[in-house]
Amino acid sequence: QVQLVESGGGLVQAGGSLRLSCAASGLIFSSYAMGWFRQAPGKEREFVAAIRWSGSSTSYTDSVKGRFTISRDNAKNTVYLQMDSLKPEDTAVYYCAASERLTYMRSQYKYWGQGTQVTVSS
Repeated sequence: QVQLVESGGGLVQAGGSLRLSCAASGLIFSSYAMGWFRQAPGKEREFVAAIRWSGSSTSYTDSVKGRFTISRDNAKNTVYLQMDSLKPEDTAVYYCAASERLTYMRSQYKYWGQGTQVTVSS
């Protein structure tokens, strides 16, 4: 049974930082690309960042480039999202997901976590 468990969300002031973690089990973690998505109230779930299985390539949505950094530790079966210079518009539930290839397409992700809330106050 595949499980992806996010942690690290919370309330932070604008300009602050948070680091999200996603611990994976039940799958060969090093075989999967990993992604982060987010969903704000009343909006569709959107792509944030992704990283290739090896960590050699990453992809970001334009709105987070230069502020967010995705990384992974295959020895710990964990993917991270370092979020700096946070803005109120970053407020959302953040989800990690696993895909067989590096992609921004939500439909290509096979496994999903339950999400962690990130709230950025102005």
